[in-house]
Amino acid sequence: MNFPFYFGDGKRKPSNTPATLPVSRRAKVTNPENYLADPGLRDACNVALLLSQPLLLTGEPGTGKTLFSYSLAWELGFDDPLKFETKSTSTARDLFYNYDFLKQFQDAQNRISERNPLDYLTYNALGQAILLTKEPSEIENFVPPDFIHPGKRRSIVLIDEVDKASRDFPNDILNELEYLYFRVRELGNIKIEANFKLQPIVVITSNSEKDLPDAFLRRCVYYNIPFPQKERLENIVTNRLGLYSADSSDFIQDALEIFLKLRKSGLRKKPTTSELLGWMIVLQEISGGAENPLVESELALQTLSNLIKTAEDQDKAKDIIKQWVNSRQKEA
Repeated sequence: MNFPFYFGDGKRKPSNTPATLPVSRRAKVTNPENYLADPGLRDACNVALLLSQPLLLTGEPGTGKTLFSYSLAWELGFDDPLKFETKSTSTARDLFYNYDFLKQFQDAQNRISERNPLDYLTYNALGQAILLTKEPSEIENFVPPDFIHPGKRRSIVLIDEVDKASRDFPNDILNELEYLYFRVRELGNIKIEANFKLQPIVVITSNSEKDLPDAFLRRCVYYNIPFPQKERLENIVTNRLGLYSADSSDFIQDALEIFLKLRKSGLRKKPTTSELLGWMIVLQEISGGAENPLVESELALQTLSNLIKTAEDQDKAKDIIKQWVNSRQKEA
């Protein structure tokens, strides 16, 4: 592999074709087949499945909250989760459907006579999952012409980062989450309920930026994914990246030593597991697949941008790595 790709010297490559860049290996990190759930997460998930309650996951960013739902779908043989990305402006209705009032108004202004409310309706993650528990014939009067029904089925719904929304959002979906139904006001306030035999599996994530209402918490099975200890980090790295056995890999041991030193050093933003995995991919690629890229101490500093994400942490992290390099050289 030719590295670096970009030199920043104001010179253009003497080729008439664009540069060829490598195919990213990062997809390997997010492959649900390589996800390792800790025993507590496994147990909480099984409790939620048994009780047909939403599973609420908290934990540091990068601990695998979002990826868990994809692992669950893959292991149980379901399609990928139907994902709802919560925003600060999200309302309870958005979880189920959107209605394009602007387009309806424009059509009215343009005197389009044949206006069907279904033409302005789009179903979102939980609304779509509830509809898919029904036979196509049961919902044909409630869905737009382009709605694709692949056949009656159970779905997994991911409500990601629920704490981004206002406090009203979780309060406004209490009954809908518990009984899995919703109403479409624009269709005469019809009520659409899930087939209880195929109720969607709901996974909710939160970064704990806001406290969630007690009434919402009562309706969920809760688990906080802890940051993994060193032994578990070794297993995650080995499983996700397909590297050599953790016990015999100097690269894994050195990378984890630096990573854990950085996390314990009082940085404003601690590096996460996902950032560790990305860093190790970069180190391997830059070194051309060397057995231990960290033998070349400069590589750790050159790739620091994937671990350290604030300006105030940069100098501190560089000093930590230089101290680690010096101590290793003294040992040698």
